[in-house]
Amino acid sequence: MENNYDFSLEKRLRDLSPDLHKRFTDTVFSLQHIRSNSKLIFPDYTDHSELHSLNVIDFCNRIIGPEIDRMNPDEIYCLLVACYFHDTGMGVTRKDYEAFLKEIDFGDYFETHDKTNARRIIRDFHNEFSGRFIAKYADLFDIPSKEHLRAIIQISRGHRKTALTDSEQYPIALKVPGSNTVCLPYLASVIRLSDEIDVTAVRNSRLLSDVPELISDKQKMEFKKHEAISKMTIEKERFVVYYRTDSPEVEDALKVLFSKMQKTLNECRAATNGRTGHEITQKEIVGKKTKTGKGNRNEDNGS
Repeated sequence: MENNYDFSLEKRLRDLSPDLHKRFTDTVFSLQHIRSNSKLIFPDYTDHSELHSLNVIDFCNRIIGPEIDRMNPDEIYCLLVACYFHDTGMGVTRKDYEAFLKEIDFGDYFETHDKTNARRIIRDFHNEFSGRFIAKYADLFDIPSKEHLRAIIQISRGHRKTALTDSEQYPIALKVPGSNTVCLPYLASVIRLSDEIDVTAVRNSRLLSDVPELISDKQKMEFKKHEAISKMTIEKERFVVYYRTDSPEVEDALKVLFSKMQKTLNECRAATNGRTGHEITQKEIVGKKTKTGKGNRNEDNGS
């Protein structure tokens, strides 16, 4: 794919609806300190700050590509705001955590997990905590309508776990004030896929040596996997992940990661292609081992 989609969502929103663009930029400004709270709770975890949101938006731009010509300003606004909101659940205050804990449906989770392990609960359900955060503080962010709010919540929640083919949770044409509709399964698929492929070394928020007392063996391996990945390229029909490692253990872990990424890609294609009028053209995740490990994080190859 040609590398001509830099900031395409933001630019198109600005051109189509200056009002929605201003609402988006105001929201970004309001969230800049809130998003950094995740680093206080999870200093030993991969980055979930506003920098990660910027990466997710960048990937959204490239995955959407020419499909942007079919998107209306309400869809672009909801997707961009959701990209900034989607991990707010990772930085909830203790007071909000206690309140949201009573509202979220955890299913049978606590049959096998410790009810007192707040960090684990937040991490495993942070998309649901994000949804609750957005709903509680919506009035602070000048969201245009309750329909826009619903769309933003669902897209944010949809970055992981939720059933994107559920027509009640993710209607194909959610009506918003005016003449536009918002295609929730497509937008949630794009953000889920963009979040999934943000796997390179830059997401390691701190060096392992900085927080040795907080790092479990599992967390160490997560860091090592990210450190091994040097570059992600997006081609028309595939995502290519370049990595470098001399460790068989890390390489095996990367193969598991690529399989998980492929599963997410399959879910997103199933929720989008043939159902929504939109298309995700990429069909596979390909891991490529390199000798040098050099390259830019998300440089696009020509196709």
